[in-house]
Amino acid sequence: MPVDLHRKADQPRQRLLDKDTATVSELASALTDQDRKSAERYVYWSDHGMLRTFWTNFGEVAPGVYRSNQPDHDRLVKYKEMGIKAVLNLRGSPKKPHHILEVRSCEMLGLELKSVALHARAAPQVRHLNTLFEAFDSIQRPFVMHCKSGADRAGLAAVLYRLDQGEDIAQARQELSIKYLHLRHTKTGIQDHFIDTYQGRLKDGPISIRDWIAHEYDAKALTESFAKVKRLPI
Repeated sequence: MPVDLHRKADQPRQRLLDKDTATVSELASALTDQDRKSAERYVYWSDHGMLRTFWTNFGEVAPGVYRSNQPDHDRLVKYKEMGIKAVLNLRGSPKKPHHILEVRSCEMLGLELKSVALHARAAPQVRHLNTLFEAFDSIQRPFVMHCKSGADRAGLAAVLYRLDQGEDIAQARQELSIKYLHLRHTKTGIQDHFIDTYQGRLKDGPISIRDWIAHEYDAKALTESFAKVKRLPI
């Protein structure tokens, strides 16, 4: 099965893989050394991996639960040495180099890998949130959750994890903060708006985060109300 990962890092952004019927796991297994090096170069330059070489945005969410930005193979090795057994990827399952390399690394290291598609600048969809909670319920512990930079999607997932564990919302929402380079007054502030909306609902009486999402949350309405919030155009 041919895997086309060859392109220069400074060429216009494009898919590195031909659209075929291969699964990501099959593509990961089919990587040659040349393919792997090409994919690693792409991740380093085009996926901003250079910034993550020494900056990990790593933090503890709860006992046995951690958050970070996109880890490379060497960092996954260190995570395994820490005792981490699983990885929760919040960037979805695209046939792109960062994910193919991660699948390859987790298979090599014996780490469980689960993937959920969240978006940093869009209202979370109910189906994706349900998948996230299913992952929380079933994933091995200790585990680390990550997005690209570890600021927005990882922050939201960390807030949801803590809320789901019964923590106070004021404490849980600290996961969405400048400490992790989350910027509330930009387009990523829709994550805060989501939590603000749930917090406002709690004034009318208690409701769990899962029940609120299942029975009351409206992603379209959240998007419309966030459009009225003053923010920076980034």
